[in-house]
Amino acid sequence: MNATFDRYASLVFLLIGVAFIIESRKISASAYGSSVGPDMFPMFLGIALILLSLRLFYETRFYSTVKVKGMSLDYKRFLIILVSAILYGLLLEPVGYVITTFVFLSIGFQTMEKGGLWKTLLISGVFSYGIYYLFVEVLEGSLPGFPVWFN
Repeated sequence: MNATFDRYASLVFLLIGVAFIIESRKISASAYGSSVGPDMFPMFLGIALILLSLRLFYETRFYSTVKVKGMSLDYKRFLIILVSAILYGLLLEPVGYVITTFVFLSIGFQTMEKGGLWKTLLISGVFSYGIYYLFVEVLEGSLPGFPVWFN
């Protein structure tokens, strides 16, 4: 843990969160008869990012100055998560929410902690379909469904 890096990162994330909220206000309030508009999700993401960045900034005050020798950055995990996040964004529309979210979560869970494949697949599946069902059926929102070739 590097207090200086974390402090600057929290400020960057705070600015990104503010930008999310400002830009989400420019999105139309509803789409296609949906009671939940497309502006809600980015606005809640912005609020969450602001709150988490404020917490990170607050926690940097309590970092100890002791440095751990041999501690290095894990570039391999970072690159796997980064590439999978970029692919998630690119494939969300053509492949659909449920499948891309399931694959992204499975890759992310396995990258962070190897093993427990069945648990990872179960959690990823329940989460991706559960959020889709909650948002589309209960809240009457719209998310990219399953691809045409899947039906």
